[in-house]
Formats: sequence, structure tokens, C-alpha cells
Amino acid sequence: MALWAKSQTLTDDALRHMQSLYGHHFPIEVRHILAEWIEEQKWYDLDEEMSCAEDMARQILNEMIQLINQRSNGLSGDMFVYKLKLQEQALHLQEVYSNNPLELIRVVKKCLNTEKTLVEQCEQGGSLVLNGITAQAEKERQIAAKFDFLHKCTQETDSDLRNSQHEQETFILKYQDSAKVKAQLDQFEMEIQGTANAQKVEHYNQMKKRKEAMDKELGNLAQKILRLRLTLADKHNETFHHLSALQTQITDQELIDWKRQQQLAGNGASFDANLDLLQKWCEGLAEIISKNRQQIKKVELLRAQLPIEVPPPHIDLLPTLNTTITGLLSSLVTSTFIIEKQPPQVLKKESRFSATVRLLVGGQLNVHMNPPQVKATLISESQAKSLLKNDKNLKAEMSGDILNNQGTMEYQQPTGTLSVNFRNMQLKRVKRGDRRGNECVMEEKFSVLFQSNFSVGGGELVFQVWTLSLPVVVTVHGNQECNALATVLWDNQFAESGRVPFTVPESVTWPQLADMLNYKFMSATGRPLTPDNLNYLASKLFQGQPNQSFTSCVASWTTFYKDTLPGRTFTFWEWFYAILKLTREHLKGPWCDGLIIGFISKNDTEAKLSQQCGGTFLLRYSDSMLGGITIGWVTDASGSRQVWNLAPFSSKDFVIRSLADRIQDLPQLVYLHPTMAPKADTFGKYWTKSQEDNPKVVDGYIGTELVTRLPGMETNTSSAQQMTYENPQTPIHNPASPSGGFVNSPGYATSEMGPDNPNDMDLESIGNLTDYNMPDDIITGEALNQLIQNVGGGFNFDQPDDPNSQ
Repeated sequence: MALWAKSQTLTDDALRHMQSLYGHHFPIEVRHILAEWIEEQKWYDLDEEMSCAEDMARQILNEMIQLINQRSNGLSGDMFVYKLKLQEQALHLQEVYSNNPLELIRVVKKCLNTEKTLVEQCEQGGSLVLNGITAQAEKERQIAAKFDFLHKCTQETDSDLRNSQHEQETFILKYQDSAKVKAQLDQFEMEIQGTANAQKVEHYNQMKKRKEAMDKELGNLAQKILRLRLTLADKHNETFHHLSALQTQITDQELIDWKRQQQLAGNGASFDANLDLLQKWCEGLAEIISKNRQQIKKVELLRAQLPIEVPPPHIDLLPTLNTTITGLLSSLVTSTFIIEKQPPQVLKKESRFSATVRLLVGGQLNVHMNPPQVKATLISESQAKSLLKNDKNLKAEMSGDILNNQGTMEYQQPTGTLSVNFRNMQLKRVKRGDRRGNECVMEEKFSVLFQSNFSVGGGELVFQVWTLSLPVVVTVHGNQECNALATVLWDNQFAESGRVPFTVPESVTWPQLADMLNYKFMSATGRPLTPDNLNYLASKLFQGQPNQSFTSCVASWTTFYKDTLPGRTFTFWEWFYAILKLTREHLKGPWCDGLIIGFISKNDTEAKLSQQCGGTFLLRYSDSMLGGITIGWVTDASGSRQVWNLAPFSSKDFVIRSLADRIQDLPQLVYLHPTMAPKADTFGKYWTKSQEDNPKVVDGYIGTELVTRLPGMETNTSSAQQMTYENPQTPIHNPASPSGGFVNSPGYATSEMGPDNPNDMDLESIGNLTDYNMPDDIITGEALNQLIQNVGGGFNFDQPDDPNSQ
């Protein structure tokens, strides 16, 4: 069943959460009408780092809009309104994403990922996910309620302010009337001096009483205004208290949590990169702060027009309120200047890289009216530490030269985002610092500093904002990627909030390290590590037994990264990274299908296979070779059951011929452990179609086809060929086989590549094919002779045992 069909079966909180994914940015009607097309697109193959990524995204956008119009044109009758709505949505999508088509890719990926997670968890009775959805919905509801409360408080103080202004205007008018009466009294008093005119004296006394009444009324009105001012200040103080708490929750918890999830995503953890909800909250804060700040400015103006001293024991809160609200605005602006898309953390010199910086409150504060410039510079760890100590002079320092490091923030009207996308930056020079102790060059951390200046309120407030990228390690050669990645992964996984750049713990518990390895392996290969896999890795790291518990073990950075494994020339991390790279590049399909056990020792392999019928095989990663995978299989000749291991294959081998094709080539491999399914049922879909029946002719030439075979163990005849034991390594039918067909070390057999007819190959070419360094855990001469005798004794690989006979 298609994903969209399953999504429509969701209920309750899961359904509401799925519906909340869609909106003006990506209408649910478009998701519905283009469901099949959307799910057919290879969204995850589109890497934003590719030079052609934007062109590919624009092509997808254009195709989407074209399909919407086609589908809408086919609607009629009762669907007329739906038709108009779809056409309107097509125009809207064109307007929103035409200048930034990659944003559409990110939006669709997020929707599909969330849909898939919801469906999978609900199919499994996923109460944890539903509880998480419920918790998220409850948190959003609580924050929305706090915003409603603050809006009501702001409206109330605005009403009180208008009332206070009205009373003050009334006071001023009455005061002017009182002043006129006083002037008349003064003049009349001069006129009646020295006269005994009773009528004038009476008139004077009446005017005097009127003046006294007016003064009394003014006094009462002044007290009323003072009370209104004190009450308003108390209400503002209360509002600012709640506003500060909500801002702390959003910027110091939700936004910091988003940044932490972004950092863990660098290790492969799932991450919802969408900032729409956070921007909505931050813009809501900016709106409330702006309104309250305007109110405070209005209060200051009213006070300047009518100064009334605040009598003791009351405290004049106005100066504090002004400082508080301005501080809240400043904190909001600086904390919402963030890196939406981080630069690569393993940064190769001379390579092009990109990053996106965004100001979440830029649209609300109209910063785009005078678009700010943003500059990117590379700074060292020590410079980052000094920067956090408010050393402003360090903003001009740098530890490298970056080309195309300046850009102008652009405002996207449909989405309301203010951001700048650095698409073609390039590190030209790096200045390395003095290393501490035995620290190697790939442990040195840098950061990309993004900084800008802009003003709000018509230049009333000027902000200098900056933000640091996640730590980056600079490389100059591709072979440095392995060690650089280890530094990055350790930092991403174990960095603590509020740390001094870029300190990390020297040691962590095994469960913590296991999470890091699992995140990275799952993101690179598509399938997580099993508990057995992780236990084997722990036994490898701590030199224990795979069946013991490692929960309380502590792994140090030195053990993980620097110390070589016993008897080897490489470290645990180098061994793990080589396996990850091999699996990602050549074995992803079989690994995701669960066809590769991988992390299992040679002894455990022999123990498992020795209980199975002949022809049973499994795949495991090599312990002795970096980036190698070997095939162990069981033979059952003359009643003697033995387990053999092919010499490990590496990436170079799979460039020539894939693992699945090699398994197809070897008739000795029949049933895959532990399912005991025939290899055609498990690896068949990965086999390359043979050209034997319809050979491909290019310019008059027919190409050859390489196959894998085991020297001395040929099985391409109907029955086992008889062999000469004068030279037991050479079958009679193939005099061209090399004498060194098996490696002189216990438990391994080599494989060869050659045409279908081995007699067409000369000795020199065969020798070249087997000229590579072998691991040190291969066959003894005595075991070799025994194997050949067993093969010569009539064991026929063309007629494998039935696995059900065990």
C-alpha cells in the first residue's frame, strides 16, 4: 500500500499531527492529488551540495506545477471549486519557491519523513510516538495559551494607557481653565484693592471659591492619573515577567533544543529542520515586545508632558521597565540570528561549500527594509573562546581566507523569511595553531563566524549580531577524512549545552558511544546496528567476549581514536570507519535487507556454520583487514564437516564485480545463514543480467565477462572432476590455474576473477589477479591438503545438501 494511502488510515493525535504538516507552504490537496507522483520521486538522491541541485529542484517544481494544472483541468461539475483551488495553489507554489526551489525539496522531505514515521509507529502500536505527538501538541497548546494571555495583557495595558492619556488630556484642559481663572482673580484682586464696592468683593469671593474647587478637582485628577500610572507600571511589570519567561522557554529551550538536534543530525540522527513554528513563536514575541515598547515610550512622553513625582513608599518602575523591554528585544534579535544550514564539518581546503544564515524576526521587525550584509570568517578554537568573553576586537581576526564570504540577506515575501544563502564559499588558506601535547592535526577545531550589523525602528536601535557554526575540522587530503570525522562525531555527540568552545569529555560510557556509532552507521547505510552488532563492537573496543555486558564500561577518546587494536596496525575507529565506507558504497542494499550479519567473529562464524548443512554461508566483516568483508561457508565431504572463509573482498574488488554477482558465481555458496534461504531468493535481485544469451556488440567487438571462482575447487562440470595429487593444487582440467590457489593461513580460501573459460587466460594474467596482500589469519599446508583430498573424494558442489535434512 502506498504511503499516502496508509497515512489516510491514521487516527486521533497521529492524524492531527499529519494534517499539521501541510499548509500554505505545501497544501494537503497537492499531496493528495499528486500522491503517486510525489512518492515516485527520488527526493533523497538530491544532494543540496551538488552543483546541479538547484536546477534539478527547479525541474521538479516545474513538473509539479504542470501536473497540478493538468489534474485540475480534468475536473468539472461538482469539482469546480476544487479545480479553482488547485489552480490557485499552483500559482502560489510558483510564487513561493521559484526563487528557492531547494526549499520545496526540504519541505517535501520533512512531510514524507514524518508521514513514514507516524505510519510505521502506528502499525507497530507505537504508543511512544503517539505519546510524543501528544506531548508536542500539548506543549504547542500551552505556548499558544501563553501568547493569548500576553496579547490580552498587552491589549489591557494599551486600554489603560489610552485611559490614562484621556485623563491627562482632561487634566491639561482643566488646568488651563484653572490658569485662566487664576489670571482673572489676580487681575480682579488688583482692581478691588482700596475700594469698598460690595458687589465686586462678592464677585471676587465667588471666583476664589470656584478656583479652589477647580484646584481640588485638579488635585484629585492628578492623584487619579498617578494611580493609573502606578497601576499601569505594575501591569507592565507583570506582563514583562511573563513575556521574559515565555521568551526564555522559546529561545533558551526550544531554539537551543533545535540547535542540539541540528548538531546530532551531523552524526545521522533524525532531525526536523523546519523552522516555521519557531519563527512563528519568535515573531509573536517580537510583536508583543514591540507593542509594549511603544507603550513604554508613550508613557515616557506622557510623563514628560505632565511630570508627577512618585511619592514614597511607591517605587518608580518606568526606568526599569524601559531597560527590561529593550533588553528583551536585544536578546531576541541576537538569539534568533541562526545558521539554518551548517557548513560541512569536515571542510576540505579548496573545495566549494555552502551555508544558510537566517534571522527569525527579520520580517516582523522590518529589517529587510534596509537589507543587512552578512560576512563569514574562519576562526580558531581559541578565538572562539575569546569571542564569547566579549572581546570585540577578535571579530576582525581570522584563521583562514574564505572566498565569496559576503552576502546580503533577502526577504521572501510568501514565506516571511529573511536569510542569506552562501552557495559558493571556498577555503583558500588556513592558519593552524600550536597543538597541545600529542594532539594531531585532525583534532584541531575551527568554526565559521557569521556576523552582521543592522538597525530597527528607523535607526533607533543598532544591533551587532554574530553566530558560530558547529566545529569544523579542516583537511587538505581525502585520506584525512577518516580521522577528521572522528573528531566531529565525538564533538557532536558529547558536547554539553553552554560549554566553552569546544570542550568535550575525554571519556564516555559505552552506551553513549554505542548511540553515536549507531546513529552514524544507520544514516550512512540505511539500517541500524543490532544489539548483537553493538555487543561485538564493544568486545572489539574493550577486548572482551561478545557475550558479556559492557554497559558499565568507559571508553576514552584515546582508546577510540588513537590506540591501535592488539596485533593490528589500525585503531578501532579506522576499522569501523572502513566498514561503514565499504557498506555505504557497495553493500547498502544487502545490508538493509538483513543479508549481512557483518559484526561477528571468525570463531562464532565457525560455531554457527558447523551446525549447518553443506553450502550454508554467511557474510562477516574482516577483523584483520580495513574495509574488508569475507564469506564463510561450510563444506560436508566424506562425512567431515569443515568451515572455510574466503579471503576478504575490498572496495577495489567490488568496483570490478559486485558482492551479489560474486556470490552467484560460486556454486559452493547455496543457503544464506540464518534464514537458510537459497541465494537466488536473497541476492537474486542484485545480480547483474548476464550477456551470455544476448552478447553486447560495440563497434564490432564482443565484450568479455568476469566471474569469480575458487582455484582448485572447480565445479563447472556435471560431477566433481578428478584431480592429480602430484600437484594437489592444480586440477587436471585446468593446467593454467596458479599453484598458489589457497593462502597458507588457517581458514581462508582465495577467489579469482576470470572469463567463463579459464583456459583462455595465461599464467601471467592470473598471477596478476591474485597479487594482493592477504590477511594473516589464513590456511596451513596440512589443512590445505586435507581440503583438497576432501574435494577429490567426490564431494559435489553441484548437488548441495538440502538444508531441511538437518
